[in-house]
Amino acid sequence: MKTIFVVIFSAMLLAPLSALQAEASSTPAANSKRMPAFSWDRVPLYVHIRKDTAFTAEEIQYLATFPLITFEKATGHKDSGSVEAGTLKAARAVKTVNPNTKILYYRNVIVHYGSYAANATLADIPGAYLIGKDGNEKLVRNVVPAYDLTNPALRDWWIDSAMAVGADPAIDGLFLDGVVKVVEPVYLHKEIGPEKKTAVLASYDLMIADTRQALGPDKLMLANVLRARFPDSGLSQMQALDGSYIEGFEGAVGMAKQDYVAKGIAAIQQAARQGAVIAYTCNLGGNQQDADETPTYAAGKGESLQRGGGAPSRFNYQLAMFLICAERYSYFDLKDSYDAKKSSTWMTHPSDYNRPLGAPKGPAIRSGYTYTREYAHASVQLDIENETGDIVWHQHLSDR
Repeated sequence: MKTIFVVIFSAMLLAPLSALQAEASSTPAANSKRMPAFSWDRVPLYVHIRKDTAFTAEEIQYLATFPLITFEKATGHKDSGSVEAGTLKAARAVKTVNPNTKILYYRNVIVHYGSYAANATLADIPGAYLIGKDGNEKLVRNVVPAYDLTNPALRDWWIDSAMAVGADPAIDGLFLDGVVKVVEPVYLHKEIGPEKKTAVLASYDLMIADTRQALGPDKLMLANVLRARFPDSGLSQMQALDGSYIEGFEGAVGMAKQDYVAKGIAAIQQAARQGAVIAYTCNLGGNQQDADETPTYAAGKGESLQRGGGAPSRFNYQLAMFLICAERYSYFDLKDSYDAKKSSTWMTHPSDYNRPLGAPKGPAIRSGYTYTREYAHASVQLDIENETGDIVWHQHLSDR
């Protein structure tokens, strides 16, 4: 195997987690049955991937080694005819190998993507999409439509289509993307007007609450929601969720980059300590996407994280950042692409993932823009001003 760079920095901040704890059905601690397997023995890992054709038997075996998986949009649609069918085919194959792997089905809460079988019925819903004041019906990057969540029929369609797959025994929950687009006050504010924007956010809250109820107490709900760009870093959007996916945590908005990253770290730490799932996912070359940006960096084929150059430094920095934040139910995924066909890190496994880690001896200690933390078998140092990370492993791989 090559080397894998998967940074699972999924930060799940159960908003006013006190509110979550008031609802037994929404609190991770109240229903550990739905939580992924977790161990401090090695770096806990996550994988967030898509492939428009079927995964091979070797790829299924690889996927089955992860405790937590999200199958991204487009998964399997070319072979199976739809994303729904492709996702279920992949999920069932993984479950055959490892029934304990938790698998999440991807749905975007506002962006309309193709290749879903459920899209065929959208034509029967008048006013399903947001329309700009200038008549533009493709408001997302001027390429694809955005759902009008103020439309009750649209919300019902969204929940029904998500549950059509989410209720399957091979699926352990939902991954909700696009939340930042809904919550970000500026996004589409000018295009649809302030009143409509406010109504969309209120309607999103209703849809998420209804989705949580429909999903039931035994399945996970994670969302791409924690961002330092928000006054409370997105914590107030966590009530119905079990955790958060983490990306865009270096895309400074309204403050110096190091202050933005420090604020994001604090939010991730808070959520993680309160029991939220953190799926920390980062791009190998950078993680600066804004509310409507996606990673653009891709490492060259064969680029190694194991020796010299920018890639190993980036890997060490991101792994150190994750370890500064990690708590029980935190998972790491560092990659160069979400697309299995384009990624050079897919089906790889860095040697650092095999090293004994052990439980943390306590929380991280911060001094200015530097952090340190001790684990049973590793010492971690992080400098977010100079963007460096160092992990001293106390056992050699040969000592395992």
